Amino acid sequence: MRTPVIVGNWKMNMTPSEAKSLLEELVELDLDESVEKGVCVPAIDLLLASEILKDSDIKFGAQNMYFEESGAFTGEISPKMLNDIKADYVILGHSERREYFNEDDELINKKVLSALDHDIVPILCVGETLEEREANRQEEKVKDQLEKDLKGIEGSDITKVIIAYEPIWAIGTGKTASAEDADDMCAFIRNYIKEAFCEDCSEKIRIQYGGSMKPANVKELLAKENIDGGLIGGASLKASDFEQLINHKK
Repeated sequence: MRTPVIVGNWKMNMTPSEAKSLLEELVELDLDESVEKGVCVPAIDLLLASEILKDSDIKFGAQNMYFEESGAFTGEISPKMLNDIKADYVILGHSERREYFNEDDELINKKVLSALDHDIVPILCVGETLEEREANRQEEKVKDQLEKDLKGIEGSDITKVIIAYEPIWAIGTGKTASAEDADDMCAFIRNYIKEAFCEDCSEKIRIQYGGSMKPANVKELLAKENIDGGLIGGASLKASDFEQLINHKK
């Protein structure tokens, strides 16, 4: 039985004072203990998250990291830094990093391997554009990303990765893939893991949906067999919305 995992991606939102207020609200919520939950915050808010969430069951993580432990990489944060504050997750390969900052699969693969080496759970984002979906190339696109981004992972280490299927056309647009379309793609990803790694790996790995999941559609999406959670954008910026997402089974 896979534990559902719902993680907020705050993106470039929440000043430290705003983050402090929201994090303090989150720890006061009565949240479903059977759901793994967390927030991935801007780098400037990581220390706050580490301190405020330390006695709660809400995990936290970063939205990006470099693959080296240290060095002359101005503006970057390292896995060693994330380890020092006991970060749980790091989001890697988000479409915004790929599109706006020209991150390619070779770089993302190095980051995924580095995260695993440092016991940080990589949340690896994959997904197609609207043009690729309309041309029926979504499976081709996602398979290509998976092959390149997961290269070099050995054996059961793959089950430490969380894969977030994020159709690019549904991120921040208010559009959502139908629950059936989302489940079909998550099933495709699960089958890829079965073929590339092992059947047991495919049963254990958790696959999130990340295209505008919100309180209004969370139950329908998470009722699907292959969707194990969500990587949540805008709906993670309000404590009340976050609460409804985590408590969707109540």
